[in-house]
Amino acid sequence: MNAIHQPTGSTVGAALQVVTPDGIQRTDLGILEGRIVEMSRHITTKARETLNAVDHYVLPGIIDAHVHFNEPGRADWEGLASGSAALAAGGGTCFFDMPLNSEPPAIDAAAFREKRRLAEQLSCTDFALWGGLVPGNLEKLAGLRDAGAIGLKAFMCASGIESFPRIDAHSLREGMKRATKLGLLVAVHAEDEALAAKFTAAQKARGRTDARAFLASRPVEVELAAIRQALELAGETGCALHIVHVSSPEGVALVTDARDHGVDVTAETCPHYLLLNEKDVVRLGAPAKCTPPIRDEPRRLALWDELRAGHIQTVGSDHSPAPPEMKTSKNFFEIWGGIAGVQHGFELLFNECADTWERDLPLFAAVLARNVARRFRIDERKGRLALGRDADFCLLRLDEPRKIDVDELWTRHRQSAYLGRKSRVRLTHTYVRGAPVWAEGRLTNRPASGQFIKPSR
Repeated sequence: MNAIHQPTGSTVGAALQVVTPDGIQRTDLGILEGRIVEMSRHITTKARETLNAVDHYVLPGIIDAHVHFNEPGRADWEGLASGSAALAAGGGTCFFDMPLNSEPPAIDAAAFREKRRLAEQLSCTDFALWGGLVPGNLEKLAGLRDAGAIGLKAFMCASGIESFPRIDAHSLREGMKRATKLGLLVAVHAEDEALAAKFTAAQKARGRTDARAFLASRPVEVELAAIRQALELAGETGCALHIVHVSSPEGVALVTDARDHGVDVTAETCPHYLLLNEKDVVRLGAPAKCTPPIRDEPRRLALWDELRAGHIQTVGSDHSPAPPEMKTSKNFFEIWGGIAGVQHGFELLFNECADTWERDLPLFAAVLARNVARRFRIDERKGRLALGRDADFCLLRLDEPRKIDVDELWTRHRQSAYLGRKSRVRLTHTYVRGAPVWAEGRLTNRPASGQFIKPSR
């Protein structure tokens, strides 16, 4: 990548290694007014600025469809400024913020618009926003659609947020019916509340409150029961369904079978399910607590097989931080669940495949960008390094191994399940719409310049 020309045009050159879902392509990129206007080994546009990246891979900007930045109302947990900065440091160019941890939650148009207003002021990357689906807000869904919601999110178990209650089967069915008429996708946190309560009570009755007891309280059956119910309702209503943070190969298999039978459903998993196992949860403690919980090593490896087989459509961070005081209880059940992984989770996935990049980087170009943009109907602008698309990309290269250090973190609270983990990957630059956002360890676009992204209808 040898030139960026602003404001009239730019050229990115020197026979770059540009990653596409179909393979790694040798090409230069011509950029004009934030869009890719030319792809060739010999760009004709005259450039004014140059960035040498001949030893890098150029990857489509990561679209993280699952983050909790918690603003307004809980910015002390993370916040749109710090969260988007950490995303950019990890190669992300667009995020979809979940509706529940802000206060008030984004379950009506007014709350949604306020969150958008703040994000436009504070985010250094582009963004979309989820609306919420909860009991009693069916009449609010059209307003969320009109305000530009990327989709609707529902919890099939307790969310932990009083103002964002769990949805029951009847309300989920009716919500899916309404969402189908409105052209809205529904995403669900799929865990069965009754089963989780049953297994949790059994552990507490034995006086067990440690990490192993928590893992035992949410076995894979808790996830599978909820996935089955969500798939049945989606098939019945014709709703477009997205199962977030699928933690098990068995869950992926249920989604794959439903897709084969015509259900409009996609599966998301997260970096932590591909990088960590249950022994890591016991070793790391609070930073590795999440729901559904991290599974055993055979299931972790099987998830990689499902990913490479094309059975997992998207990967999102599920970045869900909390203040340190909420992560310190000796009772593991009382610790706030959520892994802060938006900055290093994707990098460590690339690191896992450092010896097979030619094979695996195209896979990541699909599940971290193209597939996300397609599923959520923003692919007219986002998701691919192609003519007419936004020039969203990150640069990465292999380097000497380093340990991830606390001083690298851009999140509000410097805690991560990945501290101390070794990585050979360096994400050196992130560009949004042709402009540098993050470069060589620093933010470069303050004040913020993120744009709100609406799905096509």
